[in-house]
Amino acid sequence: MKLLAVQPYIVVSRKIEWNEQKYIESTHLLRMFEDRILSTSNEFQLEHVYDISSRSSFLYLHTNQGLFSYQVKEDPTHFIEAFKCLKL
Repeated sequence: MKLLAVQPYIVVSRKIEWNEQKYIESTHLLRMFEDRILSTSNEFQLEHVYDISSRSSFLYLHTNQGLFSYQVKEDPTHFIEAFKCLKL
């Protein structure tokens, strides 16, 4: 399948070591193909994704399994437009 769009997102996890709390930020990719969207831990068939929206620093995937949110640092406009072109 052809890769159509990529959107970096971050996952923040908390770790406690020696009575000190640390936040660890890791970068992952949302990848959009002609028939699906892949994240690090989920796969969404495009027919089951109803909409993609964004607000402040979050990207939201509205699916038949519920709402999935991804924290983003880069503007997701290109990713959202690529989705809308596919769903037309």
